[in-house]
Amino acid sequence: MHSGLQDERKYVSWHKKIPMYFRPFYILLLFVFIISGCTSDGNSPKSSGWISPEAGTGFNLGEKVKLEISLADPAIDSIVYYADGVRLLKSADQKAVSIATDTLPLGLRSLTAKIYKAGTDPEEVSTNIVLKSTLIPKKYTYKIVKEFNHDVSSFTQGLEYLNGFLYESDGGNTEETGHSSLRKVEISSGRVIQKTDLDPAIFAEGITIIDDKILQLTYRENIGLLYDLKTLKLIKQFNTQYPREGWGLCFDGKRIYNSDGTNSIYFLNKDTFNQEGSIEVYDQNGPVSQLNELEYIDGMIYANIWQTDRIVIINPRNGQVTAEIDMTGLFPSRNPEADVLNGIAWDAKGKRLFVTGKKWAKLFQVTIVPSTGDARP
Repeated sequence: MHSGLQDERKYVSWHKKIPMYFRPFYILLLFVFIISGCTSDGNSPKSSGWISPEAGTGFNLGEKVKLEISLADPAIDSIVYYADGVRLLKSADQKAVSIATDTLPLGLRSLTAKIYKAGTDPEEVSTNIVLKSTLIPKKYTYKIVKEFNHDVSSFTQGLEYLNGFLYESDGGNTEETGHSSLRKVEISSGRVIQKTDLDPAIFAEGITIIDDKILQLTYRENIGLLYDLKTLKLIKQFNTQYPREGWGLCFDGKRIYNSDGTNSIYFLNKDTFNQEGSIEVYDQNGPVSQLNELEYIDGMIYANIWQTDRIVIINPRNGQVTAEIDMTGLFPSRNPEADVLNGIAWDAKGKRLFVTGKKWAKLFQVTIVPSTGDARP
C-alpha cells in the first residue's frame, strides 16, 4: 500500500510539470495508449468467432442457414457444428457451410462450432438464431353433438376421459374459490362419484393419466401429486424439478407434455417426471403464449389458450401451430358464475371430443368442422 502511494505521488509530481494547455491532449494520448495496449498486444492470440449468422437473426422454418466462422488459426483438423447440442455436420476447413432448418424446433436455437486442432483442447464458439413459422393454420369451428350436465362447483383445470368416465382436476385454495380436488365423474349425469380433496393451501392444475396412475400439477407450489387411478388415493407428493408455474398436462404413451402459461411445452419423463426437452410454440404471427389445458389427440397436442375461445393444434415435433379451433358461442353466458373455456378430453376409442370450462353447467361433445368465417354451432 505504501509503495503504491509513493508511485502515485511521483506520477502527480511529474504530471504537474506538463504545461496546463497540453494536459487535456496528454490525458487523451494516455487513454489511447492504455486501450491499445490492452487490445493490440502482438503476443496475444486472437480468438475465433462467428461471422454468420449474427446472434438473434431470424429465419423461417425450412430456410437454409449459412454457417461461417473466423478462425484465429486456420491450421485446424476439423470443425463440428451443433444445434442445441445435436450434431449437424463436420467440415475439414473454415469454408462456410449451410444447414437445413426443417427438422429443427421453432424458437431460439443455439448454434455451436467445435474447432479441433492436434495437441490442444477443442475450442468452442456459439451463436443463436430464432426460427419462425410462416404456416397459416387451418381454421376450424365446431358443431355440438351432445350436451351433458357438469358440476358448476368445479373450477376445471384438467380433464381426461377413460373407459366411460371423466377425471377432472378442480382448482382453488380460498373460501371464495373453494378448495382443490381430484374427481371421477359419471359422464352421462355429471355426477361426481369419487373425490379426493387436496390440502387447502394447494391450487390444483392440469392432470393426465399414465397407465394406472393420475399425475396432477399444482399452480405455484412447485409440487406434483401422483394418485392411484382406481381409488384416487394419493400415492406420493414430490417437488418438481424447476420452480415454474404448473398449468396443463397430457401424455402420448411415451412422454408427458407440460405447459406453464408461456409459449413453451416441456417434455417430462413418464417415470421420473424430470424434464428431457422442450419446444416453443409459434404460429405465423409469432410466439403463442398462455398455453393452458392440454390434450394429446392423434399425434397432435390440443391446447386451450387461456382467457380466449381458441384451441390451437400443435405439432409436438417442432412447436408449429398447424390449426386452430374457434369455440366462440359455446360459452354459457346464461350462467353468471361461469369462467373461461378450459378442459379438453378425448375418447380415443369412440373418437369423441369433449370440452367444458371453469364452473360451466355443461360439458359438450363436439365435432370439429372447417370454418366458413363465422364460428357458430
